[in-house]
Amino acid sequence: MAIAILFQTDNSEFKEEKPSIKVEPDVIMPTKVSRPGCERTNSCYVPSLITVKKGQQVTWSNEDVAFHSVTSGFYGEPNLLFNSGYLDPGQQFSFTFDDGGKFDYFCTLHPWMKGQVIVE
Repeated sequence: MAIAILFQTDNSEFKEEKPSIKVEPDVIMPTKVSRPGCERTNSCYVPSLITVKKGQQVTWSNEDVAFHSVTSGFYGEPNLLFNSGYLDPGQQFSFTFDDGGKFDYFCTLHPWMKGQVIVE
């Protein structure tokens, strides 16, 4: 189980620290998705569509050699429900979905990378 730690910075804002404990990912960003083409086969995030239950945590893992992100919304129209920031190769990001619905997400660095979480 990944735990996010919130800490206060000098300017009184809270920042989320990415967990250092690796967990089994639900979604991976495989190698070579930093180049266009993965969108043709829905393989930029694997799986590109995942269905979970309310209250379930989803963990994304960057298995590419490039930086990526997991940001809710659409490219150019983020809704900031969740935002991993830039994930280094090998880093993970987790988010718990408390509400039902369809949640689109994308990579802020690579606009062709898209995925969706459906929460029942």
